[in-house]
Amino acid sequence: MRVLIVEDDSKIRSFVRKGLEEQGFVVETSADGDQGLLLATSSAFDVVVLDIMLPGRDGLSILRALREKRNTVPVLLLTARSALGERVEGLEQGADDYLTKPFFMEELIARIHALVRRASGEQLSLLQAGDLVVNLITREVQRGEASIDLTKREFNLLELLMRSPGRVFTRTQILEHVWGYDFDPQTNVVDVYIRRVRKKIDPSSEESMIETVRGVGYRLPRPD
Repeated sequence: MRVLIVEDDSKIRSFVRKGLEEQGFVVETSADGDQGLLLATSSAFDVVVLDIMLPGRDGLSILRALREKRNTVPVLLLTARSALGERVEGLEQGADDYLTKPFFMEELIARIHALVRRASGEQLSLLQAGDLVVNLITREVQRGEASIDLTKREFNLLELLMRSPGRVFTRTQILEHVWGYDFDPQTNVVDVYIRRVRKKIDPSSEESMIETVRGVGYRLPRPD
């Protein structure tokens, strides 16, 4: 999942970024409201974590601008504990959730997962394709009765494909979602990781669950 953090406090921004990246999120950050709005409107994110008090545009102004542009990305507001009026105003203007400072990283992660599930219509934290099951909360993967040990990047790659069965992802799209924008688009890292994931989820099969669409990219087929 791709998350945008707009927070001007460098310690909080660094703390949140590190905590999310440790859980496998691809994270972009901004310390400025104007830049934050530009990022939020020029790229696709699964969730925006938005501080209300920012230099430049404040968080509520960014929220209003997003909703006026019919951008429905889930927004989680970070607010001061005493800022009840701001929380109410944020929810009325289209925020999906809020968290008061200080907060526990575990709660932020749980709320982000809940927002993504709600936005996608998922009721469970499990993705399944045949006998392959991915738990998005515990980050455990099973194929039948066998547990599969994936690295963070391998897990994120498999999750991306399983979230949209039938959709073909180009190598550039996979790089953006799994590695972020600061990666060389000419690299063959996507093909390397596809091979690694295939070996782990299809160890005894000549035909992989992950299909190659020649000249385009990769996909997980829709269930019959």
